[in-house]
Amino acid sequence: MLRALSLRLRIFLLFAGLAAGALAALITGLWLGYRRLGSPETLEAFVQGGVVAGFVSLGVVAWVWYLFDINVARPIDSLAGALRARAHSDVTGGIDARIAEYLGDLAPAATAAAASLSETRNALAEAVARETTRLTVEKQRLETLLSDVDAGVILCSGDHTLAFYNGQAVDLMGAGMAAPGLDRRLFDYLREGPILLAHARLIATGDNDAASDLLCATLTGSRVLSARMRLMVADNGTVPGYVLTLRDVTADHATHARREALLAEVFDRVRRPAANLTTLLAAIPEGGAAPGKLDRALREEVATLTSAVTDLSRRHDEGRSDGWSLAMTRASDLLDGLRARMEGDGLTAETQTDALLLRCNGFEVIALLSGLTEAIAREGIARAFRLQIEEDGTGALIRLVWHGAALPMAQLETWLDAPLEPGITTMPRRSVLATHATEIWPEAAGQGENSLCMPIPQARRVVRRPEPVARPVVYDFDLLSKARNAKVQDARLHDLTYVVFDTETTGLLPGQGDEIVQIAAVRIVNGRRVEGEVFNTLVNPRRPIPLSSTEVHGITEAMVQDAPFVEEVAARFHKFAEGAVLVAHNAPFDMEFLRRLEPTLGLRFDNPVFDTVLLSAVVFGQHEVHSLDALSHRLGITIPEEARHTAIGDTIATADAFLKLVPMLQGRGFDTFGAVLSEVRRHGRLLKDLNESMADQT
Repeated sequence: MLRALSLRLRIFLLFAGLAAGALAALITGLWLGYRRLGSPETLEAFVQGGVVAGFVSLGVVAWVWYLFDINVARPIDSLAGALRARAHSDVTGGIDARIAEYLGDLAPAATAAAASLSETRNALAEAVARETTRLTVEKQRLETLLSDVDAGVILCSGDHTLAFYNGQAVDLMGAGMAAPGLDRRLFDYLREGPILLAHARLIATGDNDAASDLLCATLTGSRVLSARMRLMVADNGTVPGYVLTLRDVTADHATHARREALLAEVFDRVRRPAANLTTLLAAIPEGGAAPGKLDRALREEVATLTSAVTDLSRRHDEGRSDGWSLAMTRASDLLDGLRARMEGDGLTAETQTDALLLRCNGFEVIALLSGLTEAIAREGIARAFRLQIEEDGTGALIRLVWHGAALPMAQLETWLDAPLEPGITTMPRRSVLATHATEIWPEAAGQGENSLCMPIPQARRVVRRPEPVARPVVYDFDLLSKARNAKVQDARLHDLTYVVFDTETTGLLPGQGDEIVQIAAVRIVNGRRVEGEVFNTLVNPRRPIPLSSTEVHGITEAMVQDAPFVEEVAARFHKFAEGAVLVAHNAPFDMEFLRRLEPTLGLRFDNPVFDTVLLSAVVFGQHEVHSLDALSHRLGITIPEEARHTAIGDTIATADAFLKLVPMLQGRGFDTFGAVLSEVRRHGRLLKDLNESMADQT
């Protein structure tokens, strides 16, 4: 029990016990003397003498305790904090010997130990640097390569959180949405259906070399992406992560459509003159106007040309169904992409499909059917649909069912002549039918329902892959093996994601109308600050900014005139901080500004919270000054003068301080969030209300 108490408190209890013992001994001695004397008239003298002696004893003990606390206990605490800062963080600089000038040789010995540790660390760093230089170069080459490849590349853990993404992936997934971020759910950006199915399929195969091609859509349905998934090697029985490569098939489709249109035009323009020439020659009697040999040669050449054009046209029509664009596509992926497009147009759709693989161009089929549903909705026929794909002999039948009036065939023919993708290609919708050697027709579905039916000639049922052939392990990727703990209280500090933030305001009284004028935040993932994931914006406070506040943070009313209002910024910040532990210096001040917006936004800022003020008190003791400047000075962090009292400058300084405090906390045995929180609460009740929702998360 005593080990859980601080050094200063234990010393205080020691002197308190000494004082109590001295008083007990004094009282016992006086009582024995009075009894031995046996004179009642001396009682008052004994009492007076005991009181005086007791107060003198207490005063002497208190004075000695005070001197011991000032010159021994406090310096030991300060010296311990300085040593931990150098042992667990990369704090440089010598220890001030004046901290423990009354501790004899302890301060010089601690200084020498810190200097030796620094020299050893520097020597180790130089040795490691020689080896890591090569790895750094290789890492830079890999980053350059992945940033320049045409496809978007995503690396996800087994629970579908992002561990890597390149610039192309940002362009593909972030259209119209917040940019992707590390340790965020992939399904914040892509629809989950096809990805979950492909992941489960690959895990079921047990083949590390297997890959799965799929179609997936962005969450908004604005893009349909062609993707390939390959599993990573899993360790310790964890769910394996995967690599996902993404391509936007819109540009490829447009190129393919232009090529098809050109070929069709070539055949048409050649076929017509050949037919006309044949007709004209048929009007010339054999052996008539032209000499016999010339006439015969002319007729032979025309016949050859006609036959060649006819044959090429036939082979082209047959080959369209065997081209690169007709790949095996899962029926579930096709319907998910179609539903995404329809929902993006404001329509509703239910899906039902057999476990089938269709040989089709998924993008063309989705474009055709989504265009027809949009036309049906525009005519006021229906806005809710049921999408079905069922096995039909050696092929499959796609049904688009709605409750409402039937669609006239003439109207359908008109819609099929419209462009497949206006603004992208002029190729008509009916060209998709020719590509797939199929037709589409309206048909009654019974009970007031009507439908469009479109067969796909080639399809097959999904079957389980055969057991994989054993192959030697060629590469061992030690990635994405972090076991996640759903309970924040029990989560290790390095396993948590943090968002460090700071606000600048019009004043210090949110309850009296002061507002945020700037908010900035950075993300810490796997123990490092992610340079590319920064939240930093000015805020229009809808009220004047006092000159006294401008003198502190430098933000004027002109600077925020065109800035977004706090409701928009707070909603974006809520998304940025989703699933993370919030970290701030003097967190209650910043959190009060955010939490009073909760009723307006309909959101809750119920993230777990760390306050670096109290973390500093845990590490360095309550007697130290714990301002951001003092903490930065102790940890060797330099805040540029121009960045001080700006939201982003203070945020980065707080993040760097937090990263240095974490290993110091771990060095004291506080490895989990709950352990740190329990220790923090011993130093004050500041975080009690900020973490009151923790019970709901565990």
